[in-house]
Amino acid sequence: MEILDMALMYLKAFCVGGLLCAAGQLMIMKTQLTSARILVGYVTAGVILGALGWYKPLIDFAGAGATTPLTGFGYLLAHGAMEAVKQEGLIGAFTGGIRAAAGGIAAAVFFGYLAALIFKPKMKSI
Repeated sequence: MEILDMALMYLKAFCVGGLLCAAGQLMIMKTQLTSARILVGYVTAGVILGALGWYKPLIDFAGAGATTPLTGFGYLLAHGAMEAVKQEGLIGAFTGGIRAAAGGIAAAVFFGYLAALIFKPKMKSI
């Protein structure tokens, strides 16, 4: 039965993450929005949905399918800030989100640097 549960977990993560990514792709193809604006919109949506308490049920349902896209990063920022406000007061609103996301940010910087060392990036020619 464990294999079936694990397969269902993977399927839910794949479907939810895929729907989030497909929605972003549709916005790129069907609107005049730039990729950067869509990405900022995703982070902002994650912050708002996290602050309202609506994103946590999606995370409970889909796991990594909801936490890996940028909406998950926005949720993490909002959740970290709210938890820090409860513990530290108003100053936690400024420090909690970054503290909660520090591991992911450090990993992104490290692996981006590692990829730049391995693949020798070049300047884009116009």
